[in-house]
Amino acid sequence: MDIKKEFRDFSVKHLGNNGLVTDQYMGMYGPTNLTPYIMEERRLNVAQMDVFSRLMMDRIIFLGTGIDDQVANIVTAQLLFLESADPSKDIQIYINSPGGSVYAGLGIYDTMQIIKPDVATICTGMAASMGAVLLVAGEKGKRSALKHSRVMIHQPSGGAQGVASDMEINLREMLKLKQELYDIIAHHSGQTYEWVEKSSDRDYWMTSEEAKSFGMVDEVLQRAEKK
Repeated sequence: MDIKKEFRDFSVKHLGNNGLVTDQYMGMYGPTNLTPYIMEERRLNVAQMDVFSRLMMDRIIFLGTGIDDQVANIVTAQLLFLESADPSKDIQIYINSPGGSVYAGLGIYDTMQIIKPDVATICTGMAASMGAVLLVAGEKGKRSALKHSRVMIHQPSGGAQGVASDMEINLREMLKLKQELYDIIAHHSGQTYEWVEKSSDRDYWMTSEEAKSFGMVDEVLQRAEKK
């Protein structure tokens, strides 16, 4: 099974994603001169593949970059592809992201909520802004962070220019987005909307333990002690 080829076909033919964009994004986690390859023995042959393709076979997705429309399209396609492959098995998303486009991130969020598999989220490094929203949106009880990870929430930012009426329209939209994001964080973290709003007034950084106390994650991952 060539999972990279199968995913590319699914993304391009069934979801209408641009093939070049798909290849470019997958190339970020695909073969380079620094990418390790593994040899996997199978019953009839030995297959060589890059490690990220092998991890996708284990239903692991990496979100290790800023979030824009192209990234969101590919991550959404990966979620839908893995659901179509087996709707009964969990999907894991490893997040190390500074955030990015709210609209693009909400596309990923909505997909996480509607697909049948539980989506577990793991913060490695940093989950900030929209990255933090996706982290907290994982299946309750299946959200975690590594020990030295950082999580940051804040109010959405944006700018507007042009005539006054257009600026008013953009401001109203920004306020709607802020309310939506705070509602999402409050819903998944168990905090009140008012507390989320107060905490997010400026950049609110949390260690992994603080993120656990806030309700952004359920567990701080530690290496099990050897007996």
